[in-house]
Amino acid sequence: MELRIFTEPQEGAGHGDLLRVARHAEATGFPAFFRSDHYMRTGIAAAHPGPSDAWVTLGALARETSRIRLGVLLSPVTFRYPGALAVTIAQVDEMSGGRVEFGIGSGWFEGEHHAIGAPFPTKGERVDRLGEQLEILTGLWGTPVGDTYSFEGKHYRIVDSPALPKPVQGPHPPIIMGGKGPKRLPRLVARYANEFNNSLWDEENTAAQFDRVRAACAEIGRDPAEITFSVAQTICVGADEATVAARAEKIGRTVEDLREKTLTGSPAEVVDKIGRWRERTGISRVYLQVLDLADLDHLDLIAAEVVPQV
Repeated sequence: MELRIFTEPQEGAGHGDLLRVARHAEATGFPAFFRSDHYMRTGIAAAHPGPSDAWVTLGALARETSRIRLGVLLSPVTFRYPGALAVTIAQVDEMSGGRVEFGIGSGWFEGEHHAIGAPFPTKGERVDRLGEQLEILTGLWGTPVGDTYSFEGKHYRIVDSPALPKPVQGPHPPIIMGGKGPKRLPRLVARYANEFNNSLWDEENTAAQFDRVRAACAEIGRDPAEITFSVAQTICVGADEATVAARAEKIGRTVEDLREKTLTGSPAEVVDKIGRWRERTGISRVYLQVLDLADLDHLDLIAAEVVPQV
């Protein structure tokens, strides 16, 4: 079981906050640091300092860290054109020495699209675009150097792209997909993904979605064991009940609510909950959604008391 750090900077964090957490996560032995990709807050946290661009962040962190893997859960397909996105990811992968992981999804938050002037198509069209972008991205990265790549789809047209630069990782950085769509999404996951993630969902629905992905793999003759199954869950751990309560209050939640829905409680409680998730869903990776980025002691406790037990 691998535990990764996952942050939500749109809820009130600047680059300095993210850099401090990423460096601390690296120093305490966590294998990866991830952030969300949003241009507007999704909760009720403070509006300042405002949102930041996910891939600009990763490019900066790539030069300020040396070992920890870096990624996004998940870049909405509506935010960027696929040809430009292929260049961005390949560039950040080179800047990091091959430590980038690429998360992509159909997007869901309509309000942030209006806030930045981006179209928000229907759900069906967003899934269409997701499929086309995945085909284009893997096609661009897989085109031999010296050849060109073209694509004609319903939503995107690529003409004689030089398909450069190439990522450091071959054939491309790991592709992480996520979402709750029951039909078309599992088929896309089976075709393109190295990892499938379900964020902030319950065990029963997560297990059912994982089974749909496994069935889609069987339909095309792919071994589902080739896909890493993961979840993202809010974490709130304390050595005693008073510390748990203080951390819950800091992020505007009650202990009762967190205990019911998230990885909350003593280190032993959290280890037990992760074990139940593994038994029920078959996960081998958990993204720990850390909401108070000023609380580095929280990361220390997780690294010392939770990681060794899972």
